[in-house]
Amino acid sequence: MVEFNKIGRVASLCVLAGGVLMARGLFAAQTAGGAGIEKPNIIFILTDDQGYGDIGRHGHPVLESPNMDQMYDESVRFDHFYVSPSCSPTRAALLTGMHEFRNGVTHTLEPREHLFKDAVTLPDILKTAGYKTGWIGKWHLSYRPGYAPHQRGFDWTATNQEGPRDHFDVEIIRNNQRIPTKGFREDVYFDEAMTFIDEAGDQPFFLYLCTYSPHTPLDAPEDLIAKYTAKGLNKTHATYLAMVENIDQNLGRLNAFLKKRDLEENTIVIFMNDNGVTEGLDVYNAGMRGCKATVWQGGTRAMSFWKWPGTWEPKTVDNLTAHLDVLPTLCELAAAEIPEKVQDELEGFSLMPLLNGKSWEHDNRYLFQNVGRWPSGTAASHKYVMCAVRKGDYLLVRSAECEDPVCAQFQSQCSTMRAVRNGLTRTTYAYGTAQEHWGVTAPGHWMLVDVKKDPGCKNDLSKMHPELVSELIAAYDTWWDDQYPLMIARGGDAGDPQESAKAAALARKVKAAVAARKVADAPATNDAKKPASMFKRMDANGDGQVTEAEYVAFFKRNYSARDTNEDGVLSAEEFPFSAFDHADTNQDGALSPAEYEALYQRQFKERDANGDGTLTIDEM
Repeated sequence: MVEFNKIGRVASLCVLAGGVLMARGLFAAQTAGGAGIEKPNIIFILTDDQGYGDIGRHGHPVLESPNMDQMYDESVRFDHFYVSPSCSPTRAALLTGMHEFRNGVTHTLEPREHLFKDAVTLPDILKTAGYKTGWIGKWHLSYRPGYAPHQRGFDWTATNQEGPRDHFDVEIIRNNQRIPTKGFREDVYFDEAMTFIDEAGDQPFFLYLCTYSPHTPLDAPEDLIAKYTAKGLNKTHATYLAMVENIDQNLGRLNAFLKKRDLEENTIVIFMNDNGVTEGLDVYNAGMRGCKATVWQGGTRAMSFWKWPGTWEPKTVDNLTAHLDVLPTLCELAAAEIPEKVQDELEGFSLMPLLNGKSWEHDNRYLFQNVGRWPSGTAASHKYVMCAVRKGDYLLVRSAECEDPVCAQFQSQCSTMRAVRNGLTRTTYAYGTAQEHWGVTAPGHWMLVDVKKDPGCKNDLSKMHPELVSELIAAYDTWWDDQYPLMIARGGDAGDPQESAKAAALARKVKAAVAARKVADAPATNDAKKPASMFKRMDANGDGQVTEAEYVAFFKRNYSARDTNEDGVLSAEEFPFSAFDHADTNQDGALSPAEYEALYQRQFKERDANGDGTLTIDEM
């Protein structure tokens, strides 16, 4: 999503400012001039689908996050920090210092999640400065040959075999060795982090720790889920917040570990989320409009906390900053030389002046956003689809679908936007609030908002500032024309246009499988008595047979009870059975009352073996 204009370049030889720290975990490297410079350890924590508002210090009314709150208090806080609208794009931009489209990453699906092979990554550069580099958790930039983490600059890697699908007792693959574990997945990730740090010894390290939580499918330790259901939340929202609190607990464990190892003052810890809020949207979004995969304020604003005890004074920084600034900043901190070919495409700026409380010369920068996610092969017609430009406090938004008839043949986010324009109130993450958070702008119109005064993006200022609107549109056109050829050459429009529909069907199946497994793990009941007991309850008039009306009425009574979030439809989590895909006739990821009733009408006919219009106990 995010990108900047090229109004400056980062010096190729970066030097660490500040005093010399002599302690375990730091060693002296020689610069070109021969001066010894101490290297801080760096831990970069990236959470998956946690929103800017999902922390107590940002006003969350329900979530308990004492360790994140403490980090907030002890950090330099970039309060207007932006990332891309979704997972892979953010990761591509973060690791290269250039916009994800320039990396060929325009989607979260194969092959458009591939970070192009010639990209020089942050760990590649840090290794030249003597760092041991480690990655743990989520990658999402392809595991194909040539793309995997151990081939992109990381010399120590660990993740679990089934990624987001497995939550408990996962099998960890650490440096190609399979290791069985017990407990919740993120607990294991932080255990792996401590193992990596210990193995680094006295060598400075860069650890890129990426959680899967709180990405779907949702699951968490039962005690944490129960804690939030007891606060009145439905199962989806309770589980989502339970996953966030589990990360918070692990952040506390990591802090204690660093103190115990006498590493706290020698280690920079950075905490960020990778895109806008997801399943917690309707609980709290810090007053912002938008969620993951949108260009509204709530879709791309991220928390960004940078802690270096004893070196950086905690404070809030309001300058417009973003994930593209991470690479140049960490290279400067590590005294790492940025290769010329990276400088030629680098689009971020070092944050060191802001971290050190000094003025910054990049406040006139632009950020460019485009959600991507068009059907493969249709990039050219999606230049102005779900896109935005940011400068200072102003956000210029064009949140609309395309008019390409080819795109209309496939499932994509344009499908969602068309449905929202036609009155849809429920879609991904927004259970009744789609008109607000996935809201569309008038055809062909750019909406201008002041996001600091109006985070809800309600007031259109475009008529008041026509010159600014023209400036931002011209900047966007220049940016698109500049990056488009590289995006195409690097695979940003490749692949099967049906990939989105396939992924949506798989996601529903995965959600259903997780829910079904939880049901299967519940205490067993006397299944032998179930058919007879169910038949007796269906047979309302006690005549020994069940009509179609009695059969359907029996299941219809359960509809409201299954609808735990009371949005009027059933999700795959609320209806965790293999029949979900069959029943979801319009493939929108939800069962309407009509679809639910039709399912049991069909089921009745399938059980009515003799076709007489009634069921006996034997046909059950």
